[in-house]
This record gives sequence, C-alpha cells and structure tokens, in this order.
Amino acid sequence: MTSSYGGCKVVSLQESAAIRRNLIRSYNQVVGGIDEQAAGDMERAYGGVIRAAKGKLVEEMAQQLVMLAWRENGGDPERLTFGDTKRYQLPIKSDYVDRLPAAVKPEIAARKSRYYYNVQVDVHVFVDKKLVMGVECKAYAETAMLKRILVDFNLLKSLHPNLICCLLQLESMLGGDYSEPVKTNSVALGSPSAHTLMSYFPDVDLNILTLLDRERKVDRPIHNPAYFKELPLARLNHAISRFQTLLHPLL
Repeated sequence: MTSSYGGCKVVSLQESAAIRRNLIRSYNQVVGGIDEQAAGDMERAYGGVIRAAKGKLVEEMAQQLVMLAWRENGGDPERLTFGDTKRYQLPIKSDYVDRLPAAVKPEIAARKSRYYYNVQVDVHVFVDKKLVMGVECKAYAETAMLKRILVDFNLLKSLHPNLICCLLQLESMLGGDYSEPVKTNSVALGSPSAHTLMSYFPDVDLNILTLLDRERKVDRPIHNPAYFKELPLARLNHAISRFQTLLHPLL
C-alpha cells in the first residue's frame, strides 16, 4: 500500500474518495490472498505468514487513516510524520533503587544507566517532530491482549504524558458492541471486561477503533474465503472521523 501526498495541504473530495477505495482494495487483496500465499510458503509456518501479513496491513492502514484524517482537518502533511524511532528507553526509577536491600542496591546504583526497558507501540505519530499519538495495530484483540496494550501505553505515557493512545483492530474479541455496525455519530459502549481493565489504568484514555463488523470467531478466520468479511466504508469513515477529533487540537 503506497501513497504520495506531494505536500498538498488541502485534500480534494476526489482524492479522499480514492484513498478510501485504495484502503478497501488493499484489504481485499491482502486478506483475500493470505490463505493462498501462506499455503505456498514452504519456509515459514502457515500461521506465521498470516499473522505477519495481517499485522503489516493494519499498520499501513493506520498510517493512511491518520494522515487522511489530518489532511481532511486541513492539516499540513509536512507537519505530520511517522517516525523511525520504534523504541523508547524507560529508565529504572530512582525511588525503586533507593528501596532495594543493602546487598543489592550499591551494584545497581553504580550502573543505573544500564538499567532500562525498551517500550514501543506499532505506529508512532509525530506532529512538528513531537510524539503525539501511538497506535497499537492488531488483526484482532481480546482481553489478555488489551491488558498488555494498556501496560505498554501506561509505560510510554510516563515518558510522554500527553500521548494520544489508540487501538486499531480489524476484528474484535473484546465483547460488548465494539464490532457492532456503526451508525452516524455512534459511540461504542464497550464491554464489562474491557472497561474494568481500563479502570485500572486511569492515565491511559484508550481509543478503540474496529474496522470489521461482527465479533471474531476462532473457527471462522477471515482469510478463509468461506468466512471473508467485507471492509465497510462506514467503518473506514468512522475511524477517520475519530482520528480527526483526536488530532484536531494539534492543528
């Protein structure tokens, strides 16, 4: 999936429609062709090929959707970038080192610069070279994945407190109405398990965007032609609208 914006600030209705058609076309080509590609790849496990293809697709779609939302808001595409920095070093906390047992503390305190954890999400969005948004991209998410996503964003927000946090998924396994067909100005009410988990991460205001209708069924994978799901234009428009709202204060 490729695109060229040519530095044009104002996006025309024709270009916006063309980008949407391209997104749907790319989804159809990738997901519709994964099964055949995976079966023909003798050097990699079948499941690995499928996961990699879907993961790359959602990351590319996230970038396209964010950029389109930014441009439709009137934003200058030269200001918004997707940086090469994939990992941020989270340093060990000094108060933690201070509480360590005497037998351990001197060794760690003397080498504090070597104690860090690399934290990242799938897509990092920059405006004026400043990290403003992170998008975690999943073929689907269920509760255990949501917990990991919340932890990663919580850690990343300790470095970037104003970070906008998003989850973009093709399908949902979170329960509730995350995969119900969207209506004009509709807002997902979510699910009990998702809201309960999110309540334990008060600093992470996670925006969950789902691109396909109907909850994911484990025994009905969408790369199987018998269970293929169309990508609704209404869901693309809904995702773009959500990104527009989130990015508008940064114009």
